[in-house]
Amino acid sequence: METTEGGGPRVEGGGTVVRRGVPDGGEEQVAALYWEAFGRKLAPALGPPEKGRAFIAAHLDHGRGIVALVDGRVVGVAGYRLGGRALTGGGARDVLSAYGVLRGLPRLAVLALFERAPATGELVMDGIAVDAAYRGRGIGGLLLAETAALAADHGCRRVRLDVIDTNPRARALYERHGFTHHRTERTPYLRDLMGFGAVTTMHRRITPADTTGERKAR
Repeated sequence: METTEGGGPRVEGGGTVVRRGVPDGGEEQVAALYWEAFGRKLAPALGPPEKGRAFIAAHLDHGRGIVALVDGRVVGVAGYRLGGRALTGGGARDVLSAYGVLRGLPRLAVLALFERAPATGELVMDGIAVDAAYRGRGIGGLLLAETAALAADHGCRRVRLDVIDTNPRARALYERHGFTHHRTERTPYLRDLMGFGAVTTMHRRITPADTTGERKAR
């Protein structure tokens, strides 16, 4: 295992480098991945797509993302919430400035539905996305492992995430990497607006094996 100049860990495997922090210049790549993965859900708040991607790129918190790089290009990203900060930023003032007051106010109401504040000792994942051309190479698993290591380094006891009912592939990935069902909330009122009718919250307990010093590079 190597470390980046900023001291954060990274894991190399099969030509892929996984590191903490969004690199300068990678904002548009991260925004494109996020919109590809979550565009249906985000569109009512941040659409149309071109404007939504631009908003995400402009308001990223570089220190709240873990990225997978191939030849210096971002091909995967895992965002998280910790210490009052999240990868996808932008407050009410930013939304109103970008979309105007009349259009911005209802968008703020939609964004409020996505808020998931971490409990004490908890890291909340803010989404994971992998470029379609690089799926099936284990990148999602590397991102999840690095997220668990980061949570351990911050003294967290567990990682929490939400997965929607229309994304069984993501849920299967999480289950393979130690996440278990906590509860499912039915949201039929969001099916027409965002395309899903239930959200399942999953937890993964942090163990001593997740610490940076005990992980092995792949």
